[in-house]
Amino acid sequence: MAIEINGASSQATPRPGQCLRTFLREQGNFGVKKGCDGGDCGACTVHVDGTPVHSCIYPAVRAEGKAVTTIEGLATAEGLHPVQEQFMEGQGFQCGFCTAGMMMTAATFDDEQRANLPRNLKGNLCRCTGYRSIADAVCGHSNDAHKHDAGTDGSGAPAPAAVEPKAGQLGDNVPAPASQAVVTGAARYTLDVPAEQLPGLLHLKLLRSPHAHARILSINKAPALAVPGVVAIFTHEDAPQQLFSTAQHEIYTDDPDDTRVLDTVVRFIGQRVAAVVAESVGAAEAGARALEVEYELLEPVFTPQEAILPGAPAIHGEKDGVQSRIARPLDNVVAEVHAELGSVEEGFAAADFIHEHTYQTQRVQHVAMETHASIAWLDEDGRLMVRSSSQVPFLVKRTLVRLFGLQPENVRVVAGRVGGGFGGKQEVLTEDLVALAALALKRPVQVEFTRTEQFTATTTRHPFTIKLKAGANRDGYLTALQLDVVTNTGAYGNHAPGVMFHGCGESLAVYKCANKKVDAQSVYTNTVPAGAFRGYGLSQMIFAIESAIDELAVGIGMDPLEFRLKNMVRSGDHMLSTTPEPEEDVHYGSYGLDQCVALVRDALDRGKERYRAAGLDDLGPEWVTGEGAALSMIDTVPPRGHFAHTRVSLEADGRFAVDVGTAEFGNGTTTVHAQLAATALASSAYKIQVRQSDTDLVEHDTGAFGSAGTVVAGKATLAAALELATRIQTVAASLTGVPLADCRLVEGAVECGDRSVLLKEIYDAGTLQGVRLAADGNWGGTPRSVAFNVHGFRVAVNTGTGELRILQSVQAADAGVVVNPRQCRGQIEGGIAQALGATLYEEVKVDDHGQVTTDILRQYHIPSFADVPRSEVYFATTNDSTGPLGAKSMSESPFNPVAPALANAIRNATGVRFGHLPIARDKIYLALRDRTTASV
Repeated sequence: MAIEINGASSQATPRPGQCLRTFLREQGNFGVKKGCDGGDCGACTVHVDGTPVHSCIYPAVRAEGKAVTTIEGLATAEGLHPVQEQFMEGQGFQCGFCTAGMMMTAATFDDEQRANLPRNLKGNLCRCTGYRSIADAVCGHSNDAHKHDAGTDGSGAPAPAAVEPKAGQLGDNVPAPASQAVVTGAARYTLDVPAEQLPGLLHLKLLRSPHAHARILSINKAPALAVPGVVAIFTHEDAPQQLFSTAQHEIYTDDPDDTRVLDTVVRFIGQRVAAVVAESVGAAEAGARALEVEYELLEPVFTPQEAILPGAPAIHGEKDGVQSRIARPLDNVVAEVHAELGSVEEGFAAADFIHEHTYQTQRVQHVAMETHASIAWLDEDGRLMVRSSSQVPFLVKRTLVRLFGLQPENVRVVAGRVGGGFGGKQEVLTEDLVALAALALKRPVQVEFTRTEQFTATTTRHPFTIKLKAGANRDGYLTALQLDVVTNTGAYGNHAPGVMFHGCGESLAVYKCANKKVDAQSVYTNTVPAGAFRGYGLSQMIFAIESAIDELAVGIGMDPLEFRLKNMVRSGDHMLSTTPEPEEDVHYGSYGLDQCVALVRDALDRGKERYRAAGLDDLGPEWVTGEGAALSMIDTVPPRGHFAHTRVSLEADGRFAVDVGTAEFGNGTTTVHAQLAATALASSAYKIQVRQSDTDLVEHDTGAFGSAGTVVAGKATLAAALELATRIQTVAASLTGVPLADCRLVEGAVECGDRSVLLKEIYDAGTLQGVRLAADGNWGGTPRSVAFNVHGFRVAVNTGTGELRILQSVQAADAGVVVNPRQCRGQIEGGIAQALGATLYEEVKVDDHGQVTTDILRQYHIPSFADVPRSEVYFATTNDSTGPLGAKSMSESPFNPVAPALANAIRNATGVRFGHLPIARDKIYLALRDRTTASV
């Protein structure tokens, strides 16, 4: 019997054992996504005879004779389904990769199910939003006003300007340009390419190392080549021998060259050994299993503390430290910093209270819902074309050119819509493999990582061990801060120097203290590599420092927020961390940290009063309650150059086009570019077409990381749009004879005195005059400003069971002039949710043999709908002198203060300082069972 798909009978027959997800995608239904292939995430949800199912675990043969509806068939001839309209209206998505599955589930809900979303959406995961916008969309709550239960702000912070934003311009809650495509399943992510566009497509799978440290002696390809469908096998003998780093930065020498495409030595369980290319995924997997490899086992080392001991195995000991830019390869030290400002010895001598403790943060996985994937092929001119799930397509192109000895003009890299990043896609982890195979075979080649490969063979957040000693006097001032930091970069040093240096930067610089000392090392181990992760080292260091700040305040008998107010930097203060002089290009473009502290303090006070008034403050004799807060500062742009080139042009129909290099992966930069251009051109974001993330479009773009999408690429877009506005007005002046000073851009036209000239007419006139009605904009990422976030929690802890309840969560952010309040609020809520997971339960666990044991989603707990409280979000009122139209960055930083704020609230409630993340319920239970106030 045939399967009916979206009202039409399919003539295709499922293969034996094929799941419904892959079958539907083969029929062109690309809205059905893969996030796990284990029934854990819900991205693949479809309806079978009206019932939502996870199609990745639903056998396709079971759908024979049944009606299957995908997101492409949810709408009718009359229009969108109500849930699609609500997700558009409420902007219930960011990257959008999970959205189709979320809507397919919600479309079946009745009123009773909508009233219990934590239960009924438990099978659908989102990594971007924090779920608040999804809840509002499902329930039809699309009001842009963000009302808080805690009541009106009374902090005394300056009120926002009363001027109403113009529709589609700066300050308006413009929906994402891709909204319609996302909610209908038409948005095209990396692998959403019709088969007819890639004839002869091959599939690549990897044989990965079962050993933590070994030398490859031989690889027998013959058994694999005998597998039907296997086309080719690539080993270290077939790959470039050049060393490089998978990490991607504007200056590639910022990272150590310690990696090969395929190496003769494997340094962690899961490392690539060989690539098998076949006609199908199944054949490639069978070929990989058939390979015979002989290894010489080498001694591994699994912790950085062991790795730096004398006589420890040197993981990259054969490399030239100078040439590869590894600080001490024989000692397993990738990078290090040793610095002292003032004298910590004198600072501790002047202290009335000293806090000493060792803080530890764990490995955390990005869990972007779209796994790493790439396709490579040669076009009709022989150019290498790569389509990749990347945050940095221009840097990927540069790396491929360098690795394979190609001319830049012969390589093009495109990123479609990307299903989440969080720093994990600031790497080259798939593109080199498909390029290698496509160049050799002259056929399209595709690779898609499984969720298990994401956990075991990509990157994680760097684990930090921080030995901290801090002192304060009775007057409430810091006298000394001393930190001994060891970071675990895993088997390779991608991002190791940057994460270490950045972590030791703003986390220290936000506090005035004459005596600071830092000794930090980033260390190799035979474990899964670490890499870039939201916060880039700051979240780990801020956890330790902000926890210590609370301990000092308690030790001298001062309110922790008052202690912060006394010691945090103010506008004009030097921001010092490991050097005696501040970074010369970092300035206070605006300053709102004091407002953020006031906003959080006032919100917590109002929340406490609300609970008291409602009679909810007494939970019973076993419950204790407490409050805690933490602050953070971040430079708005990464150091050492971050470049963007954009082009804005007037189109023949009177609309505008913006060409940018920045990728869209839920960071919202597409909307920001449209709003900035619209504001400069007196237009509306609805009349701006943004074309992006294609290395053929513009000259260069460093990429979407370090929160640079708004403050770097956005600044380039604004410059181009302002220049284009002048050119348009100049043509209008020449047409009318009116002085240029009297010509003014308005919606769709230029007013020249009492005459109005339509933009279409100006386009035609410019064409006749040979005037290029397009302008280019460039920005180099300097000078830089600083952004601030303060988070506060009220919690209740059950002293008998260790249960933790978050009663109130509030964050205040200094984002400068907020380009799109709804979108920025969503970024903050998503950052809070991800940080809560990292604080309470997320951990990539590695056993005593170096094997990752949490390698599927049901073993690695990311926040689900029921796990995330609704957070109150407030914005300081500032106008940044360095950002575009006063804006600052605000995508990484909301993550950073959450863990210490929650740890401080638990400390305030229980008297126990938790210094090791995650703070799981069993840890709380065991600590409270011992009823001790000692640190654990």
